[in-house]
Amino acid sequence: MSENLYDLLSGGFPADRSAPCFLLTGGGEVSYGALEQAAAEIAGRFIAEGVKPGDRIAMQVEKSIEAVMIYLATLKAGAVFLPLNSAYTPSEVEYFINDAEPRLFIQDAQAFAAGSRGAPPLEKAVARTADDLASIIYTSGTTGRSKGAMLSHGNLSANAKALHRAWGFSSSDVLLHALPIFHVHGLFVAMHCAFLSGCPMVWLPKFVDEDVIDGLRRSTVMMGVPTFYTRLLANDAFTREAASNMRLFISGSAPLLPGTFADFEARTGKRILERYGMSEAVIITSNPLEGDRIAGSVGYPLPGVDLRIGGGQETGVIEIRGPSMFGGYWRMPEKTAEEFTKDGYFITGDVGRQDPDGRVWISGRAKDLIISGGYNVYPKEIELVLDAMPGVVESAVIGLPHPDFGEGVAAIVIGAGEESAMIAACREQLAAFKTPKRIVFVKDLPRNAMGKVQKALLRTEYTNLFKG
Repeated sequence: MSENLYDLLSGGFPADRSAPCFLLTGGGEVSYGALEQAAAEIAGRFIAEGVKPGDRIAMQVEKSIEAVMIYLATLKAGAVFLPLNSAYTPSEVEYFINDAEPRLFIQDAQAFAAGSRGAPPLEKAVARTADDLASIIYTSGTTGRSKGAMLSHGNLSANAKALHRAWGFSSSDVLLHALPIFHVHGLFVAMHCAFLSGCPMVWLPKFVDEDVIDGLRRSTVMMGVPTFYTRLLANDAFTREAASNMRLFISGSAPLLPGTFADFEARTGKRILERYGMSEAVIITSNPLEGDRIAGSVGYPLPGVDLRIGGGQETGVIEIRGPSMFGGYWRMPEKTAEEFTKDGYFITGDVGRQDPDGRVWISGRAKDLIISGGYNVYPKEIELVLDAMPGVVESAVIGLPHPDFGEGVAAIVIGAGEESAMIAACREQLAAFKTPKRIVFVKDLPRNAMGKVQKALLRTEYTNLFKG
């Protein structure tokens, strides 16, 4: 029996294939039948062009329905899907191409899909086992070379089924999709839930306030990054009535500020469901669909996920294993070995703690840990204090070279305030070694494509802050 992910996903398509899969701005739609037929034709073209099971197919394109067709066709043909951020420069792309050695590199999804019309369609998906490779997702590579996380058909199938159950998806749902699809969030997490439900997606090429607010009126579920929610809250047209049709708002890919959580609930009467994931394991934990969704917590491990805090400490690096855990990094056996414990747990690099009942809290990345005067300082604790202050929109706390302490605590803040007064206010709630020694005010913080603050860039930019 084949365990090809395509068979699982297409098995969720509605019996009536004329039902809409994509609802477009302007009133158009694309049916599940059209998606299925196009995937079969493109897969047929792959086979005709000599693509073999396990061959890599790389794609760097803007978000489009044709890109989704190519993704499904890649799975159906038994090949390995390699999505690349459309913002990557030619030199960056050159690294990925040289490393992955794809059989095909697609840069125009519409033209490729159109050129596949008339190809003998591949009626039956190529047989794959759960351990066979389905996709390579390259990590952001903020330090060192980007690493290709190898995700199998079994990894992605297990996660899709777990999320479909955990978030209560059904054929009556409508998913608002405004995420990019070169990343696990938009590509796997969002679309797989919709496909398994056979439900339609309100398909937006990118996040535009007006389009999203309009789309919410005909949707039931939205998945987004925290900046989606802060942008909605900043728009007066986003009212309680605009969100009234929605049963679920989900946030991930970057930490959701407690203030955003509270403001969103006050505006809409609905609590955002925050979850925790990464390229190497897709989604790891989730706040409950039924039960307490607590600001600052990423909820409980999904069924089958074994999570622990490394070193036996109350707070430490999170380690995980489970059915959605990736098989390792592409052509990096030594790096793969470094990232796993001897008993098979993946070392996530995220620092956190776990309550006795299993609820998980994330403090930040291990690489962002500050050691000031010999004391460990977790940036998240300080950011929570700063973010609660009047005039502060968001803060990012980093450690910078300091002549006396090794590293000095510095805060880069979006908003307004008086530096000395804010430092004094922090000192009332934090030990002296945790209190920022400097606060710098900025208009924006550097972020990656999924909204995560790039602290490595901040450390580089402000490296001389304590050097008089």
